[in-house]
Amino acid sequence: MKSLEELTRKNIWNLAPYSSARNEYSGHVAHVFLDANENPYNQPFNRYPDPLQTELKKRVAQVKGVPQECIFLGNGSDEAIDLPYRCFTRPGIDNVVAIEPTYGMYKVCADINDVEYRPVLLDEHFQISADKLLNACDENTKLIWICSPNNPTGNCINRDEITKVLNGFEGIVIVDEAYSDFSAEKPFRLELKHHPNLIVLNTLSKAWGCAAIRLGMAFAQPDIINLFNKVKYPYNVNLLTQQQAMEALKDPFEVDKWVKMLLQERTRMIQNFKLLPITEKIYPTDANFILVKVNNAQKIYDYLVEKGIIVRNRTRIQLCENCLRITVGNKSENNEVLAALRQY
Repeated sequence: MKSLEELTRKNIWNLAPYSSARNEYSGHVAHVFLDANENPYNQPFNRYPDPLQTELKKRVAQVKGVPQECIFLGNGSDEAIDLPYRCFTRPGIDNVVAIEPTYGMYKVCADINDVEYRPVLLDEHFQISADKLLNACDENTKLIWICSPNNPTGNCINRDEITKVLNGFEGIVIVDEAYSDFSAEKPFRLELKHHPNLIVLNTLSKAWGCAAIRLGMAFAQPDIINLFNKVKYPYNVNLLTQQQAMEALKDPFEVDKWVKMLLQERTRMIQNFKLLPITEKIYPTDANFILVKVNNAQKIYDYLVEKGIIVRNRTRIQLCENCLRITVGNKSENNEVLAALRQY
């Protein structure tokens, strides 16, 4: 790996970050706050939230098994996806490499930041070749994106190949583990100490059932987290989100029960889809959704919409022609989509 200073945009490395009122007194106990031009009424919403989410990070560290100094919290995973572009890539000069097909926000953020996006097609089993990813890189490649379990394919990417990429690439490798709670694979966030160029993304939106509060997580070495904290907006995670996240994280055993029920329903959905005449192939999945190749994705999608059932038509995505991506819902929701498709 190149040094972090070599990888970071010079203006970001030299950046003097905005110092919020709440940053400057840290380490002291205070009870009168006359520093941030806040309204003294309407507590607790009159006060700015903790800009570094200290108490919430302590809880995340306990639940996720990652040191607190290795945690960044953002406004959804979208913020954690955008920040590597802003920290490491020079607009109009640098490029990034990503597997294809995968989550669309990696390319959207590349386009927004005027960074060339180089997709490398997965094989017929939706797996990567480390050599192909590395061969797509040049001296201006700063980031490699790998989503595992992948979206929309659902499968975990071969762990050995990811490790080869981590060991063979001089830049930053980002492994998006948004769906890792549904997989039996050991999460890469527990491997941070072995890979200084690794950033792992996670979220409360999936297994934790908190998509509405928009809390994303990035795990990395402290020097990378410090860069993110320099660039992020001062109060990027609002008080309501922090409070609700603390509440959700109190009971990981409840989440374990949800995951177990969803995995049971996932198995049942796969078994039932195999019996449907429309089904041509069901791809292996390690996520909370299934990717199904059908005989006419657009027609079936339109039919389900008329029934008030919304799935995702992925037929325009490379390698996903005539594929529908179907989230595993509760038993009642799953029964409804199966009943509708039996009548198709």
